[in-house]
Parts: sequence; structure tokens; C-alpha cells
Amino acid sequence: MKKRIITYSLTGFILMLASVSCTDQLEKLQNPNAPTLEANVNDETGLVKLFKGATWIDGFVYQMGWLGDSYFSLPYSYAELNADILGAQSANQNISTINLPLSITPSGGGAAFYTNPLPQTQNIRTFNTRAFTAAGENVTYYQWAAMYTLNNAMNWLLPLIPTIKYTGNAADKKNTYKAWCYFWKGYAYAAIGSQYCAGLINDTYKNANNYRATSNNYLTQDKIIAQSNLYYDSAASAIAAISNTDNATGSPADFNSVLSQLIPTFFQTGNGNPPSGAEWLRTINTMKARNILVNKLAPYVNGSSAATISNALVPAMGATDWAAILTLCDGGNGVRQGDNCFTGRSTTLNPVYTTLGGTVSALTIGPTEASTFQITERFVQNYKPGDARFTNNFPTEPDVWSNGVFSVRYRIEPDGLGQAGVVTYGSFNDGAYQLYIVGSYEENALMVAEAKIQTGDINGGLALVDQVRQYQGAGIAAVSGTGLTKDQALGELTRERRVALLFRGLSYYDSRRWGWNYPISMGGGGYNLNYLDDNDNLQQGTFDYSFMDYWDVPADETVLNPPSGSSAPVKNPKF
Repeated sequence: MKKRIITYSLTGFILMLASVSCTDQLEKLQNPNAPTLEANVNDETGLVKLFKGATWIDGFVYQMGWLGDSYFSLPYSYAELNADILGAQSANQNISTINLPLSITPSGGGAAFYTNPLPQTQNIRTFNTRAFTAAGENVTYYQWAAMYTLNNAMNWLLPLIPTIKYTGNAADKKNTYKAWCYFWKGYAYAAIGSQYCAGLINDTYKNANNYRATSNNYLTQDKIIAQSNLYYDSAASAIAAISNTDNATGSPADFNSVLSQLIPTFFQTGNGNPPSGAEWLRTINTMKARNILVNKLAPYVNGSSAATISNALVPAMGATDWAAILTLCDGGNGVRQGDNCFTGRSTTLNPVYTTLGGTVSALTIGPTEASTFQITERFVQNYKPGDARFTNNFPTEPDVWSNGVFSVRYRIEPDGLGQAGVVTYGSFNDGAYQLYIVGSYEENALMVAEAKIQTGDINGGLALVDQVRQYQGAGIAAVSGTGLTKDQALGELTRERRVALLFRGLSYYDSRRWGWNYPISMGGGGYNLNYLDDNDNLQQGTFDYSFMDYWDVPADETVLNPPSGSSAPVKNPKF
């Protein structure tokens, strides 16, 4: 079966902010940590336009015209690929090889079904060069480049805030703009610290002429996460200093007025309307809890919470970590059902990202022979019998999509198959699919559920799993109050996170922290996982993924900005 290779570029892309200039493609590759941003702004109208362009275009589109056309297509896709949610056949950006396990052996024993000639760590390091970045094959480049561009854009905007003459309540407006910058800096540092073994703290704007002045003191990922939390806290403090943070329609509050202008109008539907101050603070709590959860181990290997992972880059969750998540997220402190948070939508004119290429969802839905990505049998097996989310979204293909390890019997139907009240996973219609850019109700509820299960409140945790399933229209029997053990409850929790948080850029972090992606020799591995054999018969096997837990720093940074003598390792020292 032949596979159509899909690529996109930003040529002719209509920007929201014409006053922001960009460097050419070569310069992007030269300097991912310091893009050029130049504009003259002297009033509120110009400031709003500048903030919108710097955030949405420079932050989430600039440098992302590789596979798909935004940060939510390629970097998000790596999260789904490395969690074995998706497979691919095209060679673009290394998507067909970066997620290949080291080996697959039948659960009942016998000869290996598959052995990888290029294990992932070797793959990453072979292609982590500036030359391979220019050729579009260095997977480490894209998230690093996007998030440091976003961070640098916020560095550029912050000093402009006090230079403008404001109408209305100037203090409230200034604090709203500050909160915006601090929040997205927290987001950017979180993405770096959650993906790479080391990073840079860069809190001063750098342009193309002075980027070499940026720090060359690379810090361990936990210090980058600490910087993320610092900026989330700074955003919360700025919000708390605002006199009126109402978000009611027609509200005269300056806070709401600013947010309504900074968020693209076509994003402002569903959960994408401007958040109130209370809603934004709850989002910050959820994001801080995410920083804890995804950057510690909570091993659950082969159905056992007694599993341990040796020689990992990060430590295991402790009692204080679970308690911190409950403090941040439980009791209504995190994102609630119906909360406005930051979500995205596509549109025909002046989009941030396009309907057909801007999200990993758009690149996956539809017939397997036409899509860039295909779901895997390992993902499908997370659905329990009778789950309406499966019957509404995953029709059986007339022919098996044959792609070795990633052969699959199903596709994702755009807009679903018409079951009312059941979640769908994507659409080819403008504005129909809601992209979650930050934490959601489901993510928050499942973090609380996991913390409760891990700290002894098994039924309390399972009740939240049931609530998420009900919220998404699953229509399956409740599991709370059924006498499940801790390990059985974690089985429900892990399968629900994979299903409920599909395409939200989190799947890889879960596979990593549960230990599945670590080598079997370190205590990891995936057990009793479905795959199709060479005759397309359903089998179960043991997957030794042997994936690198935190990626090396891109060569595009380390070559032009060599580490200082006191720097943390820029290559993962555990792999």
C-alpha cells in the first residue's frame, strides 16, 4: 500500500501581525534561541497587535512550517508517536522511525517479531546535527526552537508594557499584559524542562545581532521546571493585583477588555473564551501540578505499582509530590468543568493554524491511506468494551493498514459517527475541533484521581475516572465502589489518561513516568500489548521500547552556544 507524503510550508501564510518581521529559514536554523523581532509601538492599538502576533505567530507558528503548520502539529505529534499512540510511514521529520521499539517478542515466548536496527537513542544522536536539522530530520530541534522563540517574544514584550499611555485603569491593564507574558514564559520553560535533559534560562530579549550574549550555562531540567513555576507564580501575582477580573460578556473591566483582544476572536468559543481571573488562576494551578506529575516517576509496569526504574534521569514521586498535586488541583482549585482556558480553533482567513494541517489531530483523522499518522493497535486496546468513544470514532477499515509494527485495523472518523454527547477527536471543518493548548478539566480530574489512588483513596480516585468518562460520553459501567485493588485502579487510570487526553501533547510524558518507555533492563517495558503479525492476525507481545527519557539539547544550540565549564550535561547522561 502506498502512502501519500504530506508536507506544508508557511509560504504565503497570512500573519495576524504584519509589523513583526522574521528571519529567513537559514537564520532560523542558525539561531533557534533568539529570533529577530522588530517593531515600533507607541499606543494600545499597536501593543495589542504586537502581543497577538508575538504570541500566536512567533510563539506557535514561526519555525514550525515543517510537517503541518504550527507547534500543535509536529511537536505534539512526537508526544503521540513516542507514546505508541500513533504510527507513520512517511520519512518526513523522522516520524516513521523515532518511535520504533527496540524489540517485540510474543507474550507466549518464541522468536522476536521485530528487532530495531537503529535504537532510538542512536537515532536521536545520529540526526542531532545542524546539517540534519536543515534537512528536516533532527527531532530535537522543533520543540526547543518553538518554545525559546515564545519565551524570547515575551522577553521582548515585557519592557514595552510601561512605555504605553493607557486609557481606563492603567494599572489593571499593565498587570493583565504582565500576567500574559509571565504565563507564556512559564509555559515555554515547562515544555523545555519536560522534554530536554538540560536547558537555558534566558530572561532578556536577544535579537539576531546579540544572541551570542545569551547564557551558555546549561541547567538541569529540574531547574528549568523551577523557572517555569516561578513565572506561573508571577502570573498569578499579577492577576491577584488586578481590581476587576470579571469575564462576563459586555463587562467593562479592563482585564477582560485586554484578554478579549489578545485571544484571537475565532478562538473565543467553547472553552476558549477569555478566562476570568479565577479561571486563569485555576489553569495556573493545573499547569504547576502538571510540572510535578510529568517530571517524576510513578512506575506502573506490567500491571504493578511495585515496579521500579533504575538509572532514570528524574526521581520517583514522593508523598509530598502527591500532596502538592492534591493541594493544587483538588477541591475546585484546578480547572473545573466548563472553565474557560486557552484553547484554539482553525479558521479560513488569517488563521493561527490551518484546519487541515495545524494539529496532530488533523494529520491523523480520516482514511489511513490518506492521513499522515495512523492510530496504533496499542492505543485502541485502551478502550473498554462498549465505550461509545470508540464506537463513535473508530470504524474498521476495509483493508488492514499494513505498516509492520504499526499495522492497524481502524481509522478515526472526522466528526465522529453521529452519537450525540460523545467526544470526537477531529474535524476537517473550520473551527469544529477544539485544541487544548493548556490544561483541561479532564487532565485536572485525572491528576487528582491518580494522586488519590496513590495515597490510599482508591474509590475517590476511581469516582473521578468515572466522571471523566461520563463527561466524554463513554457510557460504560462505573468502576468506583467495585472493590478494585490499587493496581487494578491504576490500570483504569492509565488507560483513561491515554484515551481522554488524546492529541493534547501529554501522552509521551505519561508513558515515560509510568516506566513503559524505559528499557526492560532498567525495569521498564510494555507488556501484553496488541500488534498485528505478518498475516494481520492479532497477537500480544512484550515491547522493549528503550527510549531516551529526556532528549539531548539540539546541536543547533550547543554548536553556536557551547556549554560553559559549569554547565549541566547537554547529552542525557543516563543513555
